[in-house]
Amino acid sequence: MHDAHSAPAVDSTKRTLLGIALAVAAYAAAAAAGWPQHGRDLIVEAQAAHGSAAHADADHAPTEHATTEQPHGGGHAGTAPPPLTVLPFVLLLAAIAILPLTARLSHWWEHNSSKLLVAGLLALITLFYYTLFHRDPVDLHFPTHATVAPAVAGPSWGVAGAVLANAMLAEYVPFIALLFALYVITGGVRIEGDLVATPNVNTAFLAIGTLAASFIGTTGAAMLLIRPVLETNKERRNVVHTIVFFIFLVCNCGGCLLPIGDPPLFLGYLEGVDFLWTMSLWQPWLFTNAMVLAIYWAWDTFLAYPRERPGDIVRDERQTTRLRISGLWPNALLMAGVIAAVALLDPAKALPGTTWHPWVFLRETMLLLLVGASLLFGSRAIRENNGFTYGAILEVAALFLGIFICMQPALALLNERGASLGIDSPRAFFWATGSLSSVLDNAPTYLVFFKTAQTLPADGATMAGVDVGRLAGVSLGAVFLGAMTYIGNGPNFMVKAIAEQSGVKMPSFFGYVLYSLGVLLPVFAAMSLLFL
Repeated sequence: MHDAHSAPAVDSTKRTLLGIALAVAAYAAAAAAGWPQHGRDLIVEAQAAHGSAAHADADHAPTEHATTEQPHGGGHAGTAPPPLTVLPFVLLLAAIAILPLTARLSHWWEHNSSKLLVAGLLALITLFYYTLFHRDPVDLHFPTHATVAPAVAGPSWGVAGAVLANAMLAEYVPFIALLFALYVITGGVRIEGDLVATPNVNTAFLAIGTLAASFIGTTGAAMLLIRPVLETNKERRNVVHTIVFFIFLVCNCGGCLLPIGDPPLFLGYLEGVDFLWTMSLWQPWLFTNAMVLAIYWAWDTFLAYPRERPGDIVRDERQTTRLRISGLWPNALLMAGVIAAVALLDPAKALPGTTWHPWVFLRETMLLLLVGASLLFGSRAIRENNGFTYGAILEVAALFLGIFICMQPALALLNERGASLGIDSPRAFFWATGSLSSVLDNAPTYLVFFKTAQTLPADGATMAGVDVGRLAGVSLGAVFLGAMTYIGNGPNFMVKAIAEQSGVKMPSFFGYVLYSLGVLLPVFAAMSLLFL
């Protein structure tokens, strides 16, 4: 029995290590050709040129509120595509929401190959539009800001290439590399044991996960704790609400204190937000998470736990084992390496104490090497006991490949018209960013409103060219309201998949939304009134 399960795990590990080796070898070859260094040099030169221009503008500024163009572009090169081009993105969201509920297609949709097929076809439609029909310049954001003009006649391969580079090289690769590293490394750590599943114990699990989310990422914290939570609650019948609150807290609301905590904040860090700036959000973080934890404790104490059958409670109290953590070596050290790589290996920033800027994609290569070290030197038995597979991260990778490409027209439309939407207060940015983060995925949505905020004159202190109040609204909206739907944040999907594999019948897409509307919206409204 053990051998039957271990053979596929060994094969998948070998394939993953081979893939990492090939990726690292490709990067080494690119470095030998000087490509990552050249990309880094372009970024440094653009920063220097922007700094000189900003200094000159400041010397000759006609008014107090004069602004300059931000690096990576606050403005738009040309006319945004027509609204109809957002249709592939809408269809992809509809597929994610509806296909799992369709009797004839739900089983087909369960396969990651099916998700990749749908996401890939819709992404190709978007690229087909930019190749043949878009006749205006587009902004290129990788490695630096540039304008790409359409072809005079025939296919505009350069325009399509710029859109693809924006989606894949500037956003998707850093996003999925970080999620992959957190997912695999924490998958080598096992917290095992079966505590008595009382409301106090479950609340403690959620509180620990909420705190951990900011420091090892929402993905890392979710993957580390979801299995012991399921194990502890396996004797109980009323478990669904616990997993839903786990998604609220551990997969989303807990992760706003560091850029590593949640993917949108990581994109903000890539755009120039200081690594420790998000620590200034500790008050809304504490208020929101304390309120949601209190609601969970009351729900489990007064509604769910009293409904458990006496026999199940007795069995839960008798079938207990102490918590035991294994796999910390070498994975705890490797997690520290992930945090260091994210904090230090940004091509736009010199290493502390030096003038050397890391090469383009050196951070992502280091993340892959850390994953390889975890697979090579970590315990294979621990991963097998965790039931570790690559299914959940592959699901996220397949869907988000399509999401990042298909949403490029939506990003362009918002970038062009965002400043005219009348959104200018921190609270307005919170709700606008949050509303779209609920259904568009919070990482690229954060980027849209970040850039929109860059186009507005600051009322006070700024960070990365954005008024800090508006930046707080964008950051909190993206992180917190990513909890509103399963598609708001990558880890939401992963936890849902793991819970269902363990026999928990999770709510449908719309059933989950009923939970979030009833629990989260009042808390978010109170938080926005108090802190924004």
